[in-house]
Amino acid sequence: MKDKYEQAIEREQTENDYAELFRRNRNSSLKTLILLYRGHYMELFWSVVFFVCKHSPVWILPIVTANIIDAATKRPDGAIRTIWLNAAFMIVMVLQNILTNYIHTWLYAKTIRNVEKDLRSALVRKLQQLSIAYHKEMESGRLQSKIMRDVEQVETLSSQIFITMLSILLNVVVALGIVLTKDRIVFAFFGATVPLAVLIMAFFRGRIKRYNSDFRQEMEETSVQVMEMVEMIPVTRAHALEKKETSRMQTQLKQVATKGLQLDMVQTYFSSISWVTFQVFQVLCLGFTGCLAVRGKITVGEVVMYQTYFSSIVNNVSSIISLIPIVAKGLESVHSIGDVLTAEDVEDNRKKKKLKELHGDISFSDVEFCYPDSGHPVLEHLNLRPLLDVAVQTHGKQGETIAFVGPSGAGKSTILNMVIGFSKPSGGRILIDGNDITKLNLNSYRKYIAVVPQTSILFSGTIRDNITYGLDDISDEQLQQVLLASNLKEMIDALPDGLDTRIQEHGGNLSGGQRQRISIARAFVRNPKILILDEATSALDTISEKQIQEATHNLAHDRTTLIVAHRLSTIRDADRIAVVENGGIAEIGTYEELIEKKGAFYEMQRMQI
Repeated sequence: MKDKYEQAIEREQTENDYAELFRRNRNSSLKTLILLYRGHYMELFWSVVFFVCKHSPVWILPIVTANIIDAATKRPDGAIRTIWLNAAFMIVMVLQNILTNYIHTWLYAKTIRNVEKDLRSALVRKLQQLSIAYHKEMESGRLQSKIMRDVEQVETLSSQIFITMLSILLNVVVALGIVLTKDRIVFAFFGATVPLAVLIMAFFRGRIKRYNSDFRQEMEETSVQVMEMVEMIPVTRAHALEKKETSRMQTQLKQVATKGLQLDMVQTYFSSISWVTFQVFQVLCLGFTGCLAVRGKITVGEVVMYQTYFSSIVNNVSSIISLIPIVAKGLESVHSIGDVLTAEDVEDNRKKKKLKELHGDISFSDVEFCYPDSGHPVLEHLNLRPLLDVAVQTHGKQGETIAFVGPSGAGKSTILNMVIGFSKPSGGRILIDGNDITKLNLNSYRKYIAVVPQTSILFSGTIRDNITYGLDDISDEQLQQVLLASNLKEMIDALPDGLDTRIQEHGGNLSGGQRQRISIARAFVRNPKILILDEATSALDTISEKQIQEATHNLAHDRTTLIVAHRLSTIRDADRIAVVENGGIAEIGTYEELIEKKGAFYEMQRMQI
């Protein structure tokens, strides 16, 4: 048996292979689909073998039928024996379908489900690797649609190929092969229908693909808006905007219905023309073979046999045509999945320095930051160095608490995001214990930091699960210490199930202060060297704010702490306060120093009183 480490290595290798496969075959979704099954070709080969066995009665039945009809009409010697031998043979061929169909289905279904699992796993892994900037630009509803709906469409396409397409191909080939050996004139008549089928498919393929692409994009947009609508229900209800929100969603749903109707009508028009065309040819086949029988060139049984084979070919070619929309959807989904797996905006930590310990010494050296789509820098010439010229410079020393204040959009949260490694500086350098952050393995670095965001992010599970998220070796004694330090113990003790109380989606059964203290406890339990608090008390009442202040004060002890705050009263105890304005630090110092200076901080404080 392989251990977990070996299995993880294999999964990572498979997922990397998928990404490279999509990248190399970006312009051929069909080739990409086929190559997804590399390593599974032997299972698929045997699946085909058993499919031929289980499906053989369909091809044999017309021959048996012709034999029985000819024996019944011509009445040669031993006609009864011939009839019963053919019937017995047919019964045996039908019965073997039970076992061979089971083996065929098990082989192909196992393969398809494994590839489906690996595809979703590759997408999940890629989403974990993509930058925060990518996730900010891409709506979560679209990503959810790619993981669930698009992979499902690929699975559906694969199933159709290994069942329907295989059946169609074999039926057509076998039927034409038998007819060719029987009568070349009838075979020539059969062959005349194929070019027409190809022409019909070629004509409609482009239009169906275009309409299907438009429909998929509209479905993704609807998925995004549905998620937003669900998130906004409390706000919508609070402002009596139910009708307006319903009207907005109905407009979007109407657009989806319109796109879907256009796709349905193209498919219907396509199917109708195909059906009428092939029915006409089927009637012509019956008349043609009937004339041959009258002239004595074929038997009555052969008329039935040819008609059966012709019907099979007609129905199978019609099935190919009806499969085109499914194929188009599947190939479009392959392309859609490739958009994620081939995205280049990845946080790459390979061959970068891994940290084995962290002291928490942070320095900014002439740092600039500018968003990709903006020509105006958010930050420029930002310096945080070990010099005490507090007019423009400071140094984030180990164990020091530095608070950043300033107007909205000044770049305070951007500074924190660069320290976390979510954003990269456009210029200058950020040093962590003297190491350039762009040359660090961020996974190893982030093990030593903890972040308490403005909006606490909780998942559906127990309070214990949310606090110990990602950690498996936390004892109950350690947890109790964390609860005390984060002002959670009294609340937890009052709950019937204590730490095992389940949290509703997004923490809906908890107050804002309780959710935030759980976030602080999550940070506490990690014992970080660098603590980052991004407006952790901005949306809380006075009592909750005080509880959070006490908890963060306990948490910030003996570790480097960076705080962004709008309420200036919450940062009175900070070792240093930096006022961020106009892309840089306007002034810096202790609370008392900045009040005494009567500069930008003093004006901000006066406005909040």
